[in-house]
Amino acid sequence: MQVHTKKHPTESGLVPVHFMVHPANVKRITRYIESVEPGEGTDGSITAEEFFDKHFSGQSKASVALKGYRYRENLTQQELAELTGIPQRHISEMENDKRGIGKDNALKLAKALDTDYRLFL
Repeated sequence: MQVHTKKHPTESGLVPVHFMVHPANVKRITRYIESVEPGEGTDGSITAEEFFDKHFSGQSKASVALKGYRYRENLTQQELAELTGIPQRHISEMENDKRGIGKDNALKLAKALDTDYRLFL
């Protein structure tokens, strides 16, 4: 049996948000936040597709995911290469959209980066 739950109202004002980012991304993230801050009459929302197209145009989602998960795990390309058995230059080429990742490599990367392999396909 489903139980009716009360949805708590959210504040209509601004709320502080704190997070850690790579130093190289501070300016880009600051510009993004300034661009999506709600104006009068808008809710300020943006879809993931809109965000991706705006900030990573020309890059595949797989290459952005690979780079992002590697940063999340605080690994260099060489360290990731040692964990996966994939040559470092291949990882560099994958991150720069010069080489496809492929299912076998996606499985190795997902295991090393503790995520779902489908993100890299």
